[in-house]
Amino acid sequence: MTTNKHVLSWIEEMSSLVSPEKIVWIDGSEEQANDLRAQACATGELVALNQEEYPNCYLHRTAINDVARVENRTFICTRNKEDAGTINHWMDPTECYAKLSKLYKNSYRGKTMYVIPYSMGVVGSDFAKIGIELTDSIYVVLNMLIMTRVGKNVIDALGDSADFVKGLHAVADCDEENRYICHFPEDNTIWSVNSGYGGNVLLGKKCFALRIASYLGRKEGWMAEHMLILGLENPQGEVQYIAAAFPSACGKTNLAMLIPPEIYKKAGYKVWTVGDDIAWIRVGEDGRLYAVNPENGFFGVAPGTNEHSNYNALMTTKRDCIFTNVCHDLDNNTVWWEDLNDNPPTNALNWRGEKWDYKAYNKADKVGTAGAHPNSRFTAKAENCPCISSEFNSLKGVPLTAIIFGGRRAKTAPLVYQSRDWQHGTFVGSIMASETTAAAAGKVGVVRRDPMAMRPFVGYDMGDYFEHWLNMGKKIANPPKIFHVNWFRTDDAGHFIWPGFGDNMRVLMWILARCAGEVEAVETPIGFVPKAEDINIEGLADVNLDTVRDLLTVDKKSWLEDVENIKEFYAQIGGRVPAALYDELATLEANLNK
Repeated sequence: MTTNKHVLSWIEEMSSLVSPEKIVWIDGSEEQANDLRAQACATGELVALNQEEYPNCYLHRTAINDVARVENRTFICTRNKEDAGTINHWMDPTECYAKLSKLYKNSYRGKTMYVIPYSMGVVGSDFAKIGIELTDSIYVVLNMLIMTRVGKNVIDALGDSADFVKGLHAVADCDEENRYICHFPEDNTIWSVNSGYGGNVLLGKKCFALRIASYLGRKEGWMAEHMLILGLENPQGEVQYIAAAFPSACGKTNLAMLIPPEIYKKAGYKVWTVGDDIAWIRVGEDGRLYAVNPENGFFGVAPGTNEHSNYNALMTTKRDCIFTNVCHDLDNNTVWWEDLNDNPPTNALNWRGEKWDYKAYNKADKVGTAGAHPNSRFTAKAENCPCISSEFNSLKGVPLTAIIFGGRRAKTAPLVYQSRDWQHGTFVGSIMASETTAAAAGKVGVVRRDPMAMRPFVGYDMGDYFEHWLNMGKKIANPPKIFHVNWFRTDDAGHFIWPGFGDNMRVLMWILARCAGEVEAVETPIGFVPKAEDINIEGLADVNLDTVRDLLTVDKKSWLEDVENIKEFYAQIGGRVPAALYDELATLEANLNK
């Protein structure tokens, strides 16, 4: 498929290490993909589902010790340890290559090496970056065909260049004690071994699109962010775009595919999904920030996805989808997961492939008793999403009106507040946090800082990442305004006060009105909050003006406690936290003490 000597010599070097029986190039054709699906079904790697109800859909089960990303086995390998930072796990590159080479040695013996040339971003756009993943897994190939843009046009676009991300993956023995997901940002290289789970082995996703790309973005003057991108269209047909970052379990995918509440739907408002997980962002010629979704599909969590929580995501899974570690309904040859509906199958196999009794389900032991693993997944084509944006394949991206940060806080953060400027907005992103819930292991209410929702995904020192945000601000003539939201404020009984889901659009409408200068705001010690009457609550049975006022209060005592926690977190990051952010922290503390 190519005469590129950089590509061919690398493949030859990797081939001599892993010793495949043969090498197959993935060309992106449906004919080749169908052959691979048939092979995987013949070996049991995939199970073909009911093709009338779920056309071109398949079920896959991973090893039971291999069901999620493994942050403690994920390394950033830079020559200087300080460049990887204190938040990341670090290994010396020379030591890491030597260690992993022993695990890769002859790991493809008797197997096929699949060569996947893929593009993150539309082939030929200024945003696009090319990678090549070598893998011994058909499951990986078929997922990469959904999640990225794969084919001969990618390798043609690369030409004779050496500018591509080199990815080597081996399922090997799936030995969790020797499982490593290692990134070498200075070498444009990713090595993943002893895993078959998507988050560890679809190397275009978090590995390339965030860890390697964040490093490249800093070097080249752009941003790789863990953000959804949505477009909000008004009745006049004008669309404004928002990027938003949320830690896990904070409703990110639901917001990306939001369905407007009835009052907005009837008025003619629409929401369009550009991306649900990752945004690559550059400064455009007009001085605005432009964002693209570098991915081509969705790798979503299945449990909890239903017609109410995320109708659009559910509809996206109805065709051309790979389900991983969900429950298999044997009577209908379909899939099921917890909270899909109230009709669990009575004749089914659980995510382990064992006979499953739905009556034995115990929320205290989800992994042991659930039909679907709590982290079970669907891999679905973005083009099949009912609300996919017409700008999804845009070469130049979409202009951002606003950037939103979010967290899960029971009392501290108000429903929404606006930062004073880009520097203050960077500070707001840097202190993003969620509190542990009863569903998480350990104590309830423990604050976990997750700056810009990038804590596990920055490919270099976190303090340097903050500095890059501040430096980008100096390059943007017309920056988007930065906000923070919190859908998870609770009453004294622990019940959520704000209805969430589609009604979150009411907050987005205030944000866009604020960006347009159409509404005023109230200055507080933490930033600007809305006037309660400017949040549209028409049609909300359990929310009145007093409820909104409560949601917008700033509790100085809890914020002062938060300041101490932020100081501890910045100290943990170390000496590279920019002085400007310490200035913002001092301003916050002084404002609260006034």
